[in-house]
Amino acid sequence: MRDDASLPDDLATAHRQIREQAETLRQQAHLIGRLQHQLEQLLRQRYGRKGEAVDPGQLTLFAPDAVEVAEAAPGPPPATPPEKAPGRPAGRKPLPRSLPRRRVVHDVAPEHRACPECGAERQRIGEESRQQLEYVPASLVVVEHIRPKYACRSCAAHVVVAPRLPEPIERGLPGTGLLAHVITSKFADHLPLYRLEGIFGRHGVELPRSTMCDWMADCAGLLEPIARAMARRVLGSKVVGVDDTPVTVQDHGGKGKKTGRLWAYLGDRDNPFVVYDYTPDRSRDGPERFLAGYRAGYLQSDAYAAYDGLHARGLVAVGCWAHARRKFYEARTSDPERSHAALAWIGRLYDV
Repeated sequence: MRDDASLPDDLATAHRQIREQAETLRQQAHLIGRLQHQLEQLLRQRYGRKGEAVDPGQLTLFAPDAVEVAEAAPGPPPATPPEKAPGRPAGRKPLPRSLPRRRVVHDVAPEHRACPECGAERQRIGEESRQQLEYVPASLVVVEHIRPKYACRSCAAHVVVAPRLPEPIERGLPGTGLLAHVITSKFADHLPLYRLEGIFGRHGVELPRSTMCDWMADCAGLLEPIARAMARRVLGSKVVGVDDTPVTVQDHGGKGKKTGRLWAYLGDRDNPFVVYDYTPDRSRDGPERFLAGYRAGYLQSDAYAAYDGLHARGLVAVGCWAHARRKFYEARTSDPERSHAALAWIGRLYDV
């Protein structure tokens, strides 16, 4: 152990190191308690009255005195009541003012307004009010677009009609609101198209999932200019962050499914956009194609070898503190002194 003279001189860093050590002690105590509970349960299954068999070879992992303690124990210790979570402030949160209000008046019937003592009609002196949150179900509406046609009766010709309004899908059935709802439900709320098919069916409208899938493909083409503009902004950043994640997709080659890759590219604070790019595999072709126009800047990524070619052409490799911190976090039990010091310094960087 280090002596007191080698402790951090900076008070804020010392406090953070103490908090990191306290958190480690708390987690270790929790782990010890959980393992001790598992040990007691295993020993009771072996020596207790329960009929479930346990491999005796597992008991060789434990010390003999632990087995003796388990034999002497008459039963499980009394359960300690769980600690109560900090209570929330009493009272109900007010409903947002942005929600529309509908006033419903429950008035006293006229025959009950007479005073029971003198018979005069009682006058209104105030009211009692309470708010109730209600849900208005979504509904489908058929919008019929009418374009009157005009012609010259004298010439019996020269027909004129208002031009057609632009539509997201040429001569398609869905309006912009329906397309926005399907897109949000599928990609933001993770609602599969087959469930949307059932929901629309309860409204009495048959919308096959294959049709909605075609709509999504058409909308992807409509939104492509926006995605390209976002990509240009990301490539205009001084620092670009990139990472990939596996995604399961259908394999039209006959194997049922395969694993593709979805790459996320993050711009800096002046270009706060995230652009996703799909590739069928994890080869270097994906990031090299997307970052082909990114010549001078910093590339923040993990140590995947696919980025080596980008660094070789001049992009400065920037490490990730989240990945670096994880190794110090994992070393808390093997080298607690130095790991907590490193965690404290990294925490100071996070505060900047």
